[in-house]
Amino acid sequence: MNDLGLSTAEYSVFSSIMTIGGMLGAVISGKVADLIGRRGAMWFLQIFCIMGWLSIIFAKGAWWLDIGRLSLGIGVGINYYVASVYIAEITPKNIRGGCSSFNPLSQLIGMSLVFFVGNFITWRFLALIGIVPCLVQVVGLFFIPESPRWLAMIGKEKESEATLQRLRGEKFDISQEAAEIKEYTEILQGLSQSRILDLFERRYAHSLIVGVGLMLLVQFGGNCGIAFYAGSIFEAAGSSASVGTTAMAIIQIPCSFLGLYSMDKFGRRPLLMVTAAVTCLGAFLVGLAFLLQDFQQLKELTAALVLSGILVFSVGFSTGVGGTPWVIMSEIFPINIKGSAGSLVTLTNWFGSWVVSYTFNFLFEWSSAGVFFIYTIFSGLVIVFVAILVPETKGRTLEEIQASMIDLLH
Repeated sequence: MNDLGLSTAEYSVFSSIMTIGGMLGAVISGKVADLIGRRGAMWFLQIFCIMGWLSIIFAKGAWWLDIGRLSLGIGVGINYYVASVYIAEITPKNIRGGCSSFNPLSQLIGMSLVFFVGNFITWRFLALIGIVPCLVQVVGLFFIPESPRWLAMIGKEKESEATLQRLRGEKFDISQEAAEIKEYTEILQGLSQSRILDLFERRYAHSLIVGVGLMLLVQFGGNCGIAFYAGSIFEAAGSSASVGTTAMAIIQIPCSFLGLYSMDKFGRRPLLMVTAAVTCLGAFLVGLAFLLQDFQQLKELTAALVLSGILVFSVGFSTGVGGTPWVIMSEIFPINIKGSAGSLVTLTNWFGSWVVSYTFNFLFEWSSAGVFFIYTIFSGLVIVFVAILVPETKGRTLEEIQASMIDLLH
């Protein structure tokens, strides 16, 4: 803001426009992944990420900052879907959950590292560092295989089996898994190909309700509001913003590793329900703290209670609520609609992110306690939603999961 003379409004646009880019990326993510493959889509998205960082590095005013941030959002929006699907499609069923959790885990580690590094270097140099992982992925993609399930979907059976053998090891017997993939692909060839209207057929209703509903409820649970405006929340409570945000950054990394371990140990449903209960408790504690502050009661405890509540919320979100819906999303959709479904679900996620990040300041001005009680309600609804509608996918092949989701409505 100081270097480029930005107003508060210009800075707010720069902060929030990434979610608009994320929605644009989400719209095209599924089609891109289906047309050019999972690996091709990961190359494609890096064009937007590298262009975005370069635009920010050389920005002379708000306009170039916004273009850069929007471009980054498009790349990240595509990546949210493609990375989750690729990991789910290449990993064995017994470790799929843990491997899929590496995606949100790496994001949390990256954000925490950048937070610390950003205290010691200029923002332009920080943006320059942001290009490094983009270039690493561009080069690294030459050394990883395409998804065997995508290869099977486009009729390249021999390449699919060869890729599966490479992924599982030369001496591993892939015959059963290859047969399941082939059989399921043949069944899907008789179904309609991926079009957005196909998603609303009755056979896909359960999968669609789970994917869209879970993303909306988790986003409305308030993580973006807390993450984007943590400094303002701590200051309103009378505590140090730097201490609070540093504590948040530190606590998320071990909790993410805990979620990584728990995903395949305890299953998706138990992990999601328990961690949603934790975020519910965290949001309630913050709301209670501000309510006491409003009534001039126990004001000396407000800062400690807000810090505790936000850290509890961060524990729940980074352990399970943040990453588990993406794992489930990558597992529940049949491959013939996975592209369109993935785009819709990812778009829903970014839309929820935009709603929460845009409305937070207005709601906080309306009632500092009320906004967190709203988040408490939505976190509680996640528990109910999972208990009623979300299937357990632990230890099942993608073909078994997707077939069961279709059969439930027959």
